[in-house]
Amino acid sequence: MAAVLCAAMLVGSGCARFDAAQSEPFTTEPKMEPGPTTTPPPPPPLPAKPFPKECKATGVMQGCLDSTSGLVMLPDSQSALVAERLTGAVKQVSVKAEPKVKVTIPVDPSGDGGLMDIVLSPTYGQDGLMYAYVSTPTDNRVIRIAEGDVPKPILTGIPKGATGNMGSLTFTSKPTLLVQTGDAGDPALAADPNSLAGKVLRIEQPTTVNQAPITTALSGLGAAGSMCVDSADGSLYVTDRTPSADRLQRITKDSKVSTVWTWPDRPGVAGCAALEGTVLVNLVDSKKTVAVRLAPDTGAVTGDPEVVRENVRGHAWALQLSPDGNVWGATVNRTTGDAESFDDVVFPLFPQGGGFPRSNADNT
Repeated sequence: MAAVLCAAMLVGSGCARFDAAQSEPFTTEPKMEPGPTTTPPPPPPLPAKPFPKECKATGVMQGCLDSTSGLVMLPDSQSALVAERLTGAVKQVSVKAEPKVKVTIPVDPSGDGGLMDIVLSPTYGQDGLMYAYVSTPTDNRVIRIAEGDVPKPILTGIPKGATGNMGSLTFTSKPTLLVQTGDAGDPALAADPNSLAGKVLRIEQPTTVNQAPITTALSGLGAAGSMCVDSADGSLYVTDRTPSADRLQRITKDSKVSTVWTWPDRPGVAGCAALEGTVLVNLVDSKKTVAVRLAPDTGAVTGDPEVVRENVRGHAWALQLSPDGNVWGATVNRTTGDAESFDDVVFPLFPQGGGFPRSNADNT
């Protein structure tokens, strides 16, 4: 009877309710203990984040890229923009951060086309503009890219072929953009003054509307390599590949054209970098970078090109001087059929420092 009365009192009072949702095992009364008298020690530090996250290539700015094309060194000399020819991606890479895709440009990568080169506006800090040389299904063209906007065409109708679509871009002054075009596999087009193929074209004040007439700075080019400007005297150097030889040509500030060097064995000239009468040239097929030296008074070559890189990082195309005096390259191992581990990469030409090789003594 006592048990029944007790149960009735509990139910009637509404003091407690036990159902399936709250059925927990009973515990003893909690013990009141004094709190800590000192601040607890901090947790152990997290392990260092590996870089790059999915690519363990060492001694490079960035690895595990697709086959590259254009390369732009940024002011800190420790980061860059690099273009992937087949994917159309422009990636910002760094020695201290994960790569990130800045923009992906729709391109037609058939043959040797795709995203062939990129260059920043000379006033990039104010206008944020980037220019690219690209292939579409019908032509090769130059486009302008503003952040947050769709690419806008600057120059269209450059002939496209099964080969000979590579090209390059460089600014020689704030208003002047030079465009190197390949011969689209047809040397006759390079010799035709009415064709845009196989030329170095000059675009003044590149814009999307009311563009000034395009002029020709150099014609008769074969498959395009690259261009570079020697800031010491303003000379423009152009590499290209003809059926008989690869070559390095020079255009002075007063528009005089000369052939600096030819390679009858056709080692695949590509990117170049120039400073104070020394021109570095990548030879893609032979996995070399060579230095061509010119006399400061006459511009004559002083001797055979000297090898400054051989069989290191493989087949390199782009070559760019960084603000701190070093030179960086980017490889095309995946598309040459000779990929190495963690390819493709952006790498320093002179890993131990020392900067641009100004004399033979620099490399001894």
